Amino acid sequence: MATLPLAGIRVLDLSTVLAAPVTATFLGDFGAEVVKVEEPGRGDFTRGTAAGARSPYWAQEARNKKSVTLDLRTEQGQHLVRELVPRFDVVITNYRPPTLKKWGLDPESLRVLAPDAVLVYVTGYGLTGPYRDRGSFDRIASAFAGLTYVTGDPDRPPVRSGYSTIDYMAAYLGAFSVVTALYHRDTAGGGGQVIDLALYEAGFRASEDALTSYATAGKVRERLGNRNPQIVPASDFTTSDGRRVSIHAGADALFRRLGTLMGTPELADAPEYGTRAARAEHADALYATIADWAAAYTADDLTKLLSDADIPASPLMSIADIAADPHYRERGTLVTVADPDFGELPMVAPLPRMSETPGSIRSTGPALGAHNAEIYQEMLGLSAEAVAALGADGVI
Repeated sequence: MATLPLAGIRVLDLSTVLAAPVTATFLGDFGAEVVKVEEPGRGDFTRGTAAGARSPYWAQEARNKKSVTLDLRTEQGQHLVRELVPRFDVVITNYRPPTLKKWGLDPESLRVLAPDAVLVYVTGYGLTGPYRDRGSFDRIASAFAGLTYVTGDPDRPPVRSGYSTIDYMAAYLGAFSVVTALYHRDTAGGGGQVIDLALYEAGFRASEDALTSYATAGKVRERLGNRNPQIVPASDFTTSDGRRVSIHAGADALFRRLGTLMGTPELADAPEYGTRAARAEHADALYATIADWAAAYTADDLTKLLSDADIPASPLMSIADIAADPHYRERGTLVTVADPDFGELPMVAPLPRMSETPGSIRSTGPALGAHNAEIYQEMLGLSAEAVAALGADGVI
């Protein structure tokens, strides 16, 4: 196998739940050596409810990482982390600014220790601004970014995404920023730098033209359920077996194909449907017509019929559907990895796919503190007795 592209890059993961540690996971997938610092005796939140446990979630999101324990609340723990930081190319953390300052992990302190390191701060509201000291999670970031407000049916209260979407979007932004900063440092002759990423910003960047439309026309994006106000038809329809199929035929050429497939080619030339603007204006009647047609087919038959006609469509997939789907496995979007506790465990593959330097899963999430001896003795040069004493004192 080709050398992984981030081989030789060391990442210190001083974070928990969820965007920041997943940023480190993405880097580890492509070869970075990632050392994750965890709370002694308990470990990371994603380990599970039992102290030091290994959940399937942990097996996936802590893959390709080494685990060391360290109590950052203690003076000795803060001394040890200051010893670790200069030995890493990248440091990732997500504590609030007051905590960062209290523990000596703020940008000013770490830049003195490691001027050539890339320092990544994934905080709720960023390191600056009037809300910088507030805490946040994916749900809060979604609310603040405006995503929750526009999600759901127009006659019901807003809902958040079913997954921690913003956390993962922020992780992708975080990983992208690290690679960009490393390129600047190692190829363009630059030094280290601070990456200041607010969790909500990842969600806000996905808000399409909401801000520009508001600024130029005073238009506030509202909830529209499954519909897109500018692209019609593009929605989900119930099939004869009670499932739902998503259909996108909003472009004129696609709509003409759909009309022909439905046995009503004249729809594409009707004044009320002949242009995108006209279809948007008469969406209710058009959707009722499509719904009646779709209801005569099962989800699988309808999807095949549409796909064969080169009209984008897909059933709404549950995780059970995904686990059984041949495309996911044959393409390698999900892979099965041997895990010491869970056996053959399917999980999301390293993404994106790269032709020459693909990512890899070299290990699943480690046992709590499994690499204490390696990191503290081999990297920091502490004796076995000193490491044992730190453990006895609860520092590690």
